[in-house]
Amino acid sequence: MMLGGAGLLLAASPAQAADTSYKTECIPPAISGLPPVQGTTVVQLTAPAEAKVGDTVEVVWKTVQAASRNPDILDLDKDTVKPTGTVKVGGAATGTLRMEGPRQNPPIPKNSAMVLPDMKGTLKLEKAGEITLTPDAYDINVSKPISTDTKCSPKETVGTGATIKVTDGGGGTAAGGTTSGSTGGSTTAGGTTSGSTTAGGTTSGSTTGSTAAGGTTSGSGGSGGQTDFPGKEVSVHFTCTSPGPPDIASKVTINAKKSGGSYALTVKTAKGVMDSPAALPAGALKPSMDIVVGGADKGSVKVTGPANAAPLEQGKPVDLADMTGTYKPGASGKSTLGPGTLTIDVTLGSSKINIPCKVKGSVTPSLELDTTAQQGGASGSTTSGSTGSTAGGTDSGGGLAATGAEDHGTLRALGLVAGTAILLGGAVFTFTPWRRLRGTR
Repeated sequence: MMLGGAGLLLAASPAQAADTSYKTECIPPAISGLPPVQGTTVVQLTAPAEAKVGDTVEVVWKTVQAASRNPDILDLDKDTVKPTGTVKVGGAATGTLRMEGPRQNPPIPKNSAMVLPDMKGTLKLEKAGEITLTPDAYDINVSKPISTDTKCSPKETVGTGATIKVTDGGGGTAAGGTTSGSTGGSTTAGGTTSGSTTAGGTTSGSTTGSTAAGGTTSGSGGSGGQTDFPGKEVSVHFTCTSPGPPDIASKVTINAKKSGGSYALTVKTAKGVMDSPAALPAGALKPSMDIVVGGADKGSVKVTGPANAAPLEQGKPVDLADMTGTYKPGASGKSTLGPGTLTIDVTLGSSKINIPCKVKGSVTPSLELDTTAQQGGASGSTTSGSTGSTAGGTDSGGGLAATGAEDHGTLRALGLVAGTAILLGGAVFTFTPWRRLRGTR
């Protein structure tokens, strides 16, 4: 049996439809940091009651009731909602039928039911017998203010939505199998978009770093006029504050170049350090890090990197740009530099989401330097990076140990504007600065 096959679309007998209701769990996009939503979905599947082997028939999914409403926060604009879904095929043949609808909806006011356009898919019949169609999982994409996806799946056994009696018309052979996958789906101006012909979705994941062997790379700032001090790559595990990813495992290298009594720092992270929480335009995501100073010196140094030069796709690995800053020693002796809190700033228009990721456990310093105290140096304080600053201040780092992680204060999440809206397909949620501030204290 081939699903979504091309050919003449037939309605060999009058269509029949019935409502199917099932408990549903919807997973908000990662950027929201919100828990799953429980609800009830009601679907009406329409398909011909009878057809012949060799016919290509159309199946229509009408969402009578989505699993959630649009809360009393934000109106959704016209033509911003696009659904995709799957229908399970059973009985005389088995498989998965891909369904897709257009980005077409009326304006959806606050505190009202979600209105989803009908989805369609085509099914080529290649074996005689009774075929059952059962609604399954579906996704809701909302295009504004940023592209977000809410993924909804059944939480109970779903009843059959439609049945097709297929008679032997000659020439058909049973192929069986499943054709499924993600549909990129462009915006349509009207009507209904036929789905089910794409194959193979894309799966991506975060890069997981292995445990570093430990140790440091040392260099003498006063021996033979050495100016370049390469650091050792060390493994580090970050735990992020919502709406960031719960965990990031990466590797970090801190390099230094001596200039007078100070050091220009360049901090590199492993490629694919995290997955993009949403589809983001160029210039929307910017990293920074607190470099923990230990040994003879104490404190921390802020390093920052430029924003992403190219747009980011939701769920795809993100390579963070190198972060730079200046370390001015505040004490003489052997001082160590190690990774501390990583902060991701996401800017959308006039709104800013500040995501601090704190180091979990102990981390081996990446670099050891023979330092000479400079006036206004880092000892017992925090110094800013040379390439700019991020939203929010950094806690004073007096007395930070070389392992540097758990007792180092996280950046205060000050960058979020009240009323910043994150659209979750079928729902809209709002964060305020005060709620975020309470979460970091």
